[in-house]
Amino acid sequence: MHLLRPLHGRDGGTLPQLRRRIAHKAAAQDVNYRHAFHAGNFADVVKHVALVAILLHLRKKDKPFRVIDTHAGRGLYDLQSEAAARTGEAAGGIARLEDLSGAPPALAAYLDIVRWAGAGRYPGSPLIAAKLLREQDKLIAIERHADDEKALASALARFGNAKSFCADGYQRLSALLPPPERRGLVLIDPPYEAADEFVRLGEALAAARKRFATGIYLVWYPIKSVAASDALSGEVLADGPENVLRITIDVGREAEGEKDRLSAAGVLVINPPYGFAEEMRAAAGVLGPRLGRNASAEISIADL
Repeated sequence: MHLLRPLHGRDGGTLPQLRRRIAHKAAAQDVNYRHAFHAGNFADVVKHVALVAILLHLRKKDKPFRVIDTHAGRGLYDLQSEAAARTGEAAGGIARLEDLSGAPPALAAYLDIVRWAGAGRYPGSPLIAAKLLREQDKLIAIERHADDEKALASALARFGNAKSFCADGYQRLSALLPPPERRGLVLIDPPYEAADEFVRLGEALAAARKRFATGIYLVWYPIKSVAASDALSGEVLADGPENVLRITIDVGREAEGEKDRLSAAGVLVINPPYGFAEEMRAAAGVLGPRLGRNASAEISIADL
């Protein structure tokens, strides 16, 4: 829990106080990362390679596993849609990997799934997970926006062991844990459109771990405030997990006039599989030079 001491020393507050400060920072930043606007961007690439690496590990054992995606989105995205075209972020992400070959295993498997989705389309996390399920594995994908959940259900229709629900992922999560298989992954990838998103995330994660402490958790977050992201990491550590890995990617600012455009993001992985860090470092060595805006992107992978 070494992160907690510098956090307390710098901010001079307890964890409940940090929670309130996180909510205040989020409210001041006008943060909104609905999946449709950012499909295939640099953050998606890193997050989804991490997702694939974890699922490939879970597949190594014959025992079944379950994936729970709390903020699943639409499942499949048209990169020519109005939402995607408005931001154009895929051009700085998946589009830069189109000619990539000979990639490390997790990155190669991720690219195979993207190509399987079809030209001009990008698979979201539930579709990526569904594609990697075996017959004995299951996916529960939750999306609270009715229109998006309808699209999600359509995207998952071909997979008999994948189901979607229209609900609040935070509220539904505890009732789904522990999964009957007692093995699996919980993906928490909210849009950060609510002022108290960091607070709700921390509370939901703590409640989930009380019910399923041995599960693997993958949590994505934007980095608009280093203090807010550090506080989230500190709160996760305070909850007691012994093994937490943090992946951060910073692609650099594109131009002074685009200072509000997302340029950094992070992923926390609780209970990462053995060898996961090394797999991600191998992928990062390939991704860094391709994803940076003005120079190679900085991708760090470190234990907390």
